[in-house]
Amino acid sequence: MFAIIVAALIKLVILLAFAISLAAVLTWMERRQSAMMQDRIGPERANLLPPRPGQVLGRLRLFGLVHPIADALKLAAKEDFVPPKAHRVLYAIAPILTLVPVLLVFAVIPFGPPVCMGALGAKAPDLAQCTRVELLQVAHLDIGLLFVFAIASLSAYGAALAGWASNSSYGLLGGMRATAQMFSYEITMGMTVMGAFLVYGTLEPMAIVQKQATFSQWGIVLQPLGFILFFVAAIAETKRAPFDLPEGESEILGFFVEYSGARFMMFYLGEFVEIVFAGCMITTIFLGGWQLPGLMADGLHWFGTVFSMPHWLVVLVQMATFMAKVFLCCFLQLAIRWSVPRMRYDQLMKLGWKGLLPASILNVVITAGVVLWSQAQVLPR
Repeated sequence: MFAIIVAALIKLVILLAFAISLAAVLTWMERRQSAMMQDRIGPERANLLPPRPGQVLGRLRLFGLVHPIADALKLAAKEDFVPPKAHRVLYAIAPILTLVPVLLVFAVIPFGPPVCMGALGAKAPDLAQCTRVELLQVAHLDIGLLFVFAIASLSAYGAALAGWASNSSYGLLGGMRATAQMFSYEITMGMTVMGAFLVYGTLEPMAIVQKQATFSQWGIVLQPLGFILFFVAAIAETKRAPFDLPEGESEILGFFVEYSGARFMMFYLGEFVEIVFAGCMITTIFLGGWQLPGLMADGLHWFGTVFSMPHWLVVLVQMATFMAKVFLCCFLQLAIRWSVPRMRYDQLMKLGWKGLLPASILNVVITAGVVLWSQAQVLPR
């Protein structure tokens, strides 16, 4: 039991280190990417070394990659101001309710295949014969996707409490906008997941990935409409442009308008962690997870040639494949932010309730009909 707990903790640390590190890099990537799209220089002034005498800037600027560290130090050193009439307990809990649920749901994300610990150097070991098989997944739950929606929905309470506990009319309005938006688009996300459940017959993320062994079985191929609907709803769920009505930067005051210092940093970091998690979910359900076309248990099968690989190398390549897909999804979300203008709030809600929700229901009905028809074809007459 102790070994199982230690292994789970190690996998959790690895997964959270990947998520938080990528979220920090995304703060730089968003500035850099927006600067390139708008023909600007972007972040490059934070230096790793102090300037020498006669130099204006130091060396090792690393294309501005030091800026996330500078942001963290700046926010941690800022005054932690609490409004005089704020509800201090709920005011302190709100940032935690926003960040912690997003971190918890990473527990069910499979970031690699099952590993046969006793045969890492072997080629294509039989997992059924392994004495110890480690799943690269912190929690193996049969209702994994239901766990995701149950826990992730708690972040809506963080936004609502942040707006109400601040005793600010602007913060309250932002919290109400955020809560309504998140609950509205969660329904669409749930319905698109129902389409994937009908196709794969399971809600366990590891099992879903294992059933996407070939490209023709990927969710984006079997559920193209579901992929589009889930991707749009995920952007709205993370409150990113063009759906950033709850926290518009220039002309709209968000639900965290009264927060500063480390508490604001938790909201800020939570938003980018949500982007990473949305990429993980899209990768797991629709992009084959850690599956790479042509990569089998014994190595790569490309162009009629087999490139044999030991078990440990296959696992590393599949883990790298998962991370690359997640990074691609995050890149696409950032590109959309700087390509599409912000919607009005009535347009946002109309799109959710009159556009995406009926389309997701139609997707479930069509998927159910196709599944029943395909099952009828294989039944004996």
